[in-house]
Amino acid sequence: MSATIALLGQPNSGKSTVFNALTGLKQHVGNWPGKTVEKKEGSFTRDGKEFEVADLPGSYSLTANSDEEVITRNFIESGKADVVCILADSSQLERSLYMMADYAGVNVPSFLVLNMADVAKEQGKKIDAKALEKKLGVPVVQISATDSKKYGEFFDAMNRAIRDKSVINIDGLEAELEKIEGFSVIKNLIPEGCVNNASSTWLTVKAIENDKLVTEQLKSALSSDTVKQIDEVRGATGGALATGNSKFKWIDELLNGVLQEKKESIKIGKLDKMYLSPVWGKPAVIFTILFGLIASFIPALPLMGVGSAIGALKAPVSSALASAGVSDILIAFVCGVVIQSFSYIFQMLGFVFGVLLVFGLLEEVGVMARISYVFDNTMAKLGLQGKSVMPFLISFGCTMGGAAGTRVIDNWGQKVLTIALAWAVPCGAAWSVVPMLSTLFFGPGAVLVILAILATMILHMWITAKIFGGKLVKKEDRFGMIMELPPYHKPKWGALFRYVLGRTKDTFFRVAKVVLLVCALFWLLSYSFVPGTDPILFKIGKAIEPVTRVFGMGWQLFMAFVASSVGKEGALGVISALFTDSSFYTAFSDAMAGAARDANLGALLLANVTKPEALAFIFAITFNMPCVVALAATYQETGSAKWTAKIAAYYTLGALLLSTIVYHIGLLIW
Repeated sequence: MSATIALLGQPNSGKSTVFNALTGLKQHVGNWPGKTVEKKEGSFTRDGKEFEVADLPGSYSLTANSDEEVITRNFIESGKADVVCILADSSQLERSLYMMADYAGVNVPSFLVLNMADVAKEQGKKIDAKALEKKLGVPVVQISATDSKKYGEFFDAMNRAIRDKSVINIDGLEAELEKIEGFSVIKNLIPEGCVNNASSTWLTVKAIENDKLVTEQLKSALSSDTVKQIDEVRGATGGALATGNSKFKWIDELLNGVLQEKKESIKIGKLDKMYLSPVWGKPAVIFTILFGLIASFIPALPLMGVGSAIGALKAPVSSALASAGVSDILIAFVCGVVIQSFSYIFQMLGFVFGVLLVFGLLEEVGVMARISYVFDNTMAKLGLQGKSVMPFLISFGCTMGGAAGTRVIDNWGQKVLTIALAWAVPCGAAWSVVPMLSTLFFGPGAVLVILAILATMILHMWITAKIFGGKLVKKEDRFGMIMELPPYHKPKWGALFRYVLGRTKDTFFRVAKVVLLVCALFWLLSYSFVPGTDPILFKIGKAIEPVTRVFGMGWQLFMAFVASSVGKEGALGVISALFTDSSFYTAFSDAMAGAARDANLGALLLANVTKPEALAFIFAITFNMPCVVALAATYQETGSAKWTAKIAAYYTLGALLLSTIVYHIGLLIW
């Protein structure tokens, strides 16, 4: 006999840890029907029974202010869940139990899991779970979600909740709510059972809070006169402020005799004195992220080495296939697409592994919450939250890593907007090309070019936020973060590595599909299938040169611009090959390998490219689509082909517009 379990809790309550521990590899991620909100579902088997698990979107309450909260509400009210597992943070019990208090009155079997027991113990807190269970009338268990040995108690609580169909005892909550003026009047107007799985007490609370979903449900279930009476009384109740106060008073009563803690004056540790300082806070956070970015290369090296080793196989594999009589076309495809693609993927994947490990560690020990807090007001100007600053800074190293870093952002719209803005940040590959080209053409003036690029980056991000922000994060849905800074605590290495390895594996399979597809397309367009004829891409480049001249690029530079969407370093390989009349296919093969073939590249450029053209090309490749791996990572994190295509098209067209503007400014100067 199967059962469905819904995981309910505030962000950072440990829902994802519990979900991963329960489902392991038996999970899948998508979007909720009709919504761009991540949907995580999985399954596990226990005592011969199959259980389905739904990880509901994290939110601080069940009030329908956001898509996440609406989805959570609808799922619970639908009756799809046989039991609801409510998670709370043992180290911050008073605040963390607010979700449970907001859920109380929903007639769906439930049990309460007090997570992070180890952190609470370190704080000197003692929680009597049995006493709390007696007060609530539902199973209560205290665990550390990262400790797999404690899940026996979790399963016991789950089975009891399913067997006994236990619902939360709300007598104490009702006693507090009845002190609100008008509460009893409204409650008497709402009959039991008029809305699925919701008690009249719960509906009354939401009516007082003017919850939009409950308001619509009551209009359908009650007469217009009754709804009008409710609206008239609501004005005198005090609204959400009054109900929130009642919920916190009930929580205090529940914890009386349940929670014992050392009464000590609050002390701000040395780290928080630095992170939370109005003067040193932002510099300290930036230094921490940049240090983490550099540290990410250490665990990344093994996978990067695998990528380099795969790339080194091209020559011996090509020789072996040629000796076996394999056709040149097949050899070119195997070596130029398959081997080179996997070499590229593993090198980028190494960096993603490093980023996930290092920044997962920062989140695990409590530093990430400080980063979010310090930059929340700054990011809010772009319609984002404080967590978005981390992907931006990581993108200076690798845009793929920046995209992977958005996993800490709970809101889907803010996640997509963060990725869209992160694409404007020149990555490490761009910085390996831009300074060289700037110095070659402009000498000491290269400093001014770099400063102009950084200024353009900031302007680009602001404009992008204006263009996409309205659709992704509506103004009425822009709320500041509600959070308590968690205490610093030791990481659980086993759980961290399981998470990082799982996400890296998922990234590999998703990215590989996109990279192989795009690189195969480039190969088809750049390969001469009939000896002595020009490939399709060559013909296209020559044909549209009158147009590309408007952008400040001859056909050779424009083809290098196209190659920069595969990888920034590869643009130099294309330039080298095309200006020396080398194979067009070789040029794009070099683009994948990130190689510049001619030792006299500088002389070639100075002989064939003017300063205005060079400046246009520098801006074009800097703000073009970062690379095909970043494209794949964007698709993986957003789960939306439409938005991935929108962002890619926006940056491609934007880069061409920038190059046009810069080119014509250059003509006025030189």
